[in-house]
Amino acid sequence: MVGRFQVMAVLQAARAYLLGLPIESAKSWGLNRAIFYAAAKKGFLKLRPKITKPPSFKITLPKEKLEKIKKSFKIFHLGDEMAYSVEIDGKTFFTIGEEIQKVEDFEKQVEKRFGKNFQKAWEEALEILKKYDKGILSSQRYFYETVYKPRRDELAKKWSELAKE
Repeated sequence: MVGRFQVMAVLQAARAYLLGLPIESAKSWGLNRAIFYAAAKKGFLKLRPKITKPPSFKITLPKEKLEKIKKSFKIFHLGDEMAYSVEIDGKTFFTIGEEIQKVEDFEKQVEKRFGKNFQKAWEEALEILKKYDKGILSSQRYFYETVYKPRRDELAKKWSELAKE
């Protein structure tokens, strides 16, 4: 079943892609924003401390590579929305807490829900977003209110049916 979480992740990834992020970074952004909004809905982000240093990421890597990732930790802006990011092998990935949202995580938590038809949903998301100007896509509020919110349930239902094919 495709739920609102997956709809948010796909639309956010498509948004990031159309605003210029490479596909790997766009998928990381999409999953990051879906997690962020799900946490905000549950009230987990009300008293968020300001992060001033990189977290101890929950990944197993050689020490030098992990230190390089930590040193790349920064605030990234997509339009007027911000997220924490790191660079891995020259690519930008987004983080929440100690978790880095990687392409494999997007595949597991989002794409897998679509069965063999993720590409059809992805293309539909791109077509939907291409109808909006850059100003709406660059605005966190306008994207949420104009693009995501009015069609989240319709897309969840439609994409759940698509996943059954």
